[in-house]
Amino acid sequence: MHRCFLWAGRWPALLLLALAVGCGGGSGSGSSGSPIESPDLEPGVPRTTQRDAVRLADQATFGPTEELVRRIRSLGAEAWVASQLQAYPSRYVSGGSDAIHRHTDPNTGFCDTRGANCWRDWYSSTPLLWDFYRNATTGSDQLRQRVALALQQLLVISNLEVSGTYGFRNYHNMLSDHAFGNYRDLLRGVILSPVMGDYLNNANNDRDAPNENFARELLQLFSIGTCELNPDGSLHTGACVPTYDNDVVRSYAYALTGWTYPAGGRSPWGCWPAGTNCRHYGGNMVPVAARHNTEPLALLSGVSLTAGHSAEQALDGVLDSLMRHPNLAPFVSRYLIQHLVSSNPAPDYVARVAQAFRDGRFQSFGTGRTGDMRATVAAILLDPHAREELPGNEAGRLREPIQLFTGVVRMLNGRTDGDALGWWWGEEMRQHVFRSPSVFNFYAPDYPLAGTNLMGPAFGIHNANTALNRLNYVNYLVFWGGSQPATSVPGALGTQVNLSAFHASAADAGELVDRIALLALGEVLPPDQRSVVVDAVDAFPVQTSTSAARETSLTNRVRQAAYLVLSTPQYHVVR
Repeated sequence: MHRCFLWAGRWPALLLLALAVGCGGGSGSGSSGSPIESPDLEPGVPRTTQRDAVRLADQATFGPTEELVRRIRSLGAEAWVASQLQAYPSRYVSGGSDAIHRHTDPNTGFCDTRGANCWRDWYSSTPLLWDFYRNATTGSDQLRQRVALALQQLLVISNLEVSGTYGFRNYHNMLSDHAFGNYRDLLRGVILSPVMGDYLNNANNDRDAPNENFARELLQLFSIGTCELNPDGSLHTGACVPTYDNDVVRSYAYALTGWTYPAGGRSPWGCWPAGTNCRHYGGNMVPVAARHNTEPLALLSGVSLTAGHSAEQALDGVLDSLMRHPNLAPFVSRYLIQHLVSSNPAPDYVARVAQAFRDGRFQSFGTGRTGDMRATVAAILLDPHAREELPGNEAGRLREPIQLFTGVVRMLNGRTDGDALGWWWGEEMRQHVFRSPSVFNFYAPDYPLAGTNLMGPAFGIHNANTALNRLNYVNYLVFWGGSQPATSVPGALGTQVNLSAFHASAADAGELVDRIALLALGEVLPPDQRSVVVDAVDAFPVQTSTSAARETSLTNRVRQAAYLVLSTPQYHVVR
């Protein structure tokens, strides 16, 4: 993707003129800015450039920081990825318990005595949002969290359709646990999740006339897709040959009958249907033999179920059929590449990652078992297409709003509890985490970029309003001061940045602009852009009358530089 091309006509010309930054790529050669010194390298580590370290941070974390970039450059890409695959996972811990599904008093509502924030704390996904943004901006397991974010947008449950904070907490901790595990185990966790069973109507499904909702999405969205694929992700015959028909969907729906909620739920009106457990999200769904259809079934990949099979045997058969299907490796691999590296991955790139998925191994990564996620993620991030110094015009992706929120906070040494990033900025930018409008996520992976033959998934939620709000968000943090902690949020932090670390460079406008650009973009701005931004910073002279006046003037210079650099098209299109 060419940085200028993607944004032409999408940001109002008046704003671009006000920012005084043109659409330009290049290395910024000719700039008078001094280069950042290379860090001391570990013995035997290949040199990693500033640009590639920042690119890897954008691909594998929630945004670069100066410390992170130094670490990547010191270790090298491969060793840094290996260290991230061993990082201790962050957890979702906030919100209420399963008491909402154990309430048995028919005369009072659960929230009657629990205050004004009962729905928020016990039923909504808001407490998870707090944990998500805290972990994303400060957690050490950045790569696991980025993969988990990709998975939660593939294996979707949404608070728009189901509620129960503790259930969302369990589900998303499960995704995090399996992010570096095996895709078969991940699918098993998804199939047996009571929240997913509730969301897509597979919990307590009718053995003789099952709801097909979950079975269809399992095939269409979670595993093999709708069209037969080559190993490189391209269409098998150049046109879409369906991977399944409705008879196959019905077979999977029958195969997945016989599961009810885990024990623990109660209701003043009893459980329904008879012989099942009440709604409860604490653990995996459990089998109910009387509710499972035991008729013989033909599944995909040559897998069949004989008459009299159990729900557990049918589940294993379903997983066998999906893991053996030739579509699974390229379908999952291409999806993950799109979320981590590039919206339009080259076929040879997809083919190499899909091979790592099938082999369960990439270089020293993986167990050798098909579906190994460590091998797959390492193959994605260490592939030549991901690490090339000068990516082609079709490379890269639009930075989605969640990553814009976190990227600016991290880069400017900020902090957030996420409270302002849900009902305010999340809604404004059409990406309120955990509240996707449907099982199809916030945007489609094949969303077409108008006027081109390219795909731009995150452009599915990009329009004139969200383009303006990208600038407003940067302005909110840099000039408005962000948000103060809210008294109703447990352990509130607010959402703010800390610009003091950049004061050391602020007296020299060129040095300051280069420092921020090297962190945000991995390279200095092209000369024409750089000159205008430097002049804009110098419009705030350094005051020397008092120490307080000097600090204020330095802060204003940092604000100006940060706002202008973070508003450039180069920052919003990650290449």
